[in-house]
Amino acid sequence: MPIARFPSFVYDCPDATALGGFYATLLGWTLSQEDGWVEVRGDGQCICFQTVDDYRAPSWPSQEVPQQLHLDVVVEDLDEGEAAVLELGAIKHEHQPGT
Repeated sequence: MPIARFPSFVYDCPDATALGGFYATLLGWTLSQEDGWVEVRGDGQCICFQTVDDYRAPSWPSQEVPQQLHLDVVVEDLDEGEAAVLELGAIKHEHQPGT
C-alpha cells in the first residue's frame, strides 16, 4: 500500500501567485493559494509554488545559478503551443536546443 497518493513538485519563485496562475491556465488545472503558497492540481497531479524573498532565477544554459529542476510540457503542435504560452506571459529564452 503506497504511503502517498501522488508526488508534488515545489518551485521556489519570486511570485507564487503569478507563476501558479500561469501553470493553472496552461494546464487547465485548479489553483488554490494561501500566504505565498500556491497549489495547482489536475489529472491526479500537483505542482506547488512558494514565494521566496531574494529569489535568484537559474541562468540556464550556464551554471552560474544552476537549474534546480524544470517542467517539460507536451503539446500536439509545437508552434501553436509556443504561441499559446507566450500569450499567457511566458518568456522565450534565446537558447533553444533541438527543433
